[in-house]
Amino acid sequence: MALRLTVQSGEHERLHCPVSVPVDLGRLVVERLVLRAEGDGRVVPFQAVPAGGTRHRLTWLVEALPARSSAVYVLAEGSGRSTEPGVQMRPQAQSIEALIGGSLFTAFHYGEAWSRPFLHPVIGPFGDPITRAYPIRTDVAGEKQDHPHHKSLWVAWGDVNGTDNWSENRERGHARQNVQAVTACESGAVYGRIACAVDWVSEKGAKVLEENREIVVWNMPASSRAIDLTVAFRATQGPVRFGDTKEGGICSVRVASSMDASGAGTIVNSYGGTNEAETWGKRAHWCDYYGPVNGHTVGISIFDHPANYRYPTYWHVRNYGLMTANPFGLSHFLNDRTTDGSYRLEAGGALTFRYRVYCHAGSTSEGAVATHYHDFINPPAVTVAADAAP
Repeated sequence: MALRLTVQSGEHERLHCPVSVPVDLGRLVVERLVLRAEGDGRVVPFQAVPAGGTRHRLTWLVEALPARSSAVYVLAEGSGRSTEPGVQMRPQAQSIEALIGGSLFTAFHYGEAWSRPFLHPVIGPFGDPITRAYPIRTDVAGEKQDHPHHKSLWVAWGDVNGTDNWSENRERGHARQNVQAVTACESGAVYGRIACAVDWVSEKGAKVLEENREIVVWNMPASSRAIDLTVAFRATQGPVRFGDTKEGGICSVRVASSMDASGAGTIVNSYGGTNEAETWGKRAHWCDYYGPVNGHTVGISIFDHPANYRYPTYWHVRNYGLMTANPFGLSHFLNDRTTDGSYRLEAGGALTFRYRVYCHAGSTSEGAVATHYHDFINPPAVTVAADAAP
């Protein structure tokens, strides 16, 4: 007994593209299974997550597949499957390190010393961080030391029921995000996953809402790595108003200072808008920030998902290094104070956002940002058929 899985690339070339499909394994035993590419017989790493009974969700990476073509994989019992995790989640004191191939890629920090959880560093294709180290570190030569609330890669909003969960003003106080529990910390051959329960609290410590956050790190090569971020809000304490402000980003990045577009860096959005004048306050499906780090050109993108509220989102992106997906700040972006972009989440309601953060070598075009965006929103189609023999 074996399963044949046929991947149709669709209209786009696929490179290191995640694919996922539900399968019914029947009498097959997960621990004995090997996934092979039918063409050359190579063993392909995969993960199988139980989905009830004999059903599982199978996930792997398609290394290379031209547009409008197909590839067949065979899942059967056999030998040769590696048991080594491609992505290892390694818990530390109030942080979790994410290693790919044994080397640090990023770390999730959630300790009480910080106002909000964040990912830092984010290691780029050539071994150097591509997000800013300040204020976690203050010894990086040439790095700007402004906006201490801009911590590498994070989630925040400046008006949540009137509380400021964006800035960190010591004089007037500020709201916080408190991680109540790490609910998942999983390593795997294809991806690693962190999930946590977060309370958003006011300046006075009163709980405003709950969030479930999920971070998935994919086992991609250094030249093109990805982090999937899911932010799921729940109005458990009554109605929640996300106010109209430019000071916020449901997915936020501060790039390494050498990448700033005020210097040698460049901002590009999905419509071809370039740098702050053509991208700030504009809607776009994705936004990319690239520039030099230690002699190499590298970039980092945020991909918006079609299911997100106000897709394609507006962008609070600055030449000085900030890039955020901001769906609520319309009065600022449209320069129209009669417009109210705020969102009211009714008591008991839920609001979920999904993003992919894509790290790449080279410029926007060299990193094939537009192509990889379709991996996120238009993934390949997969069909499953049972075979009597492997």
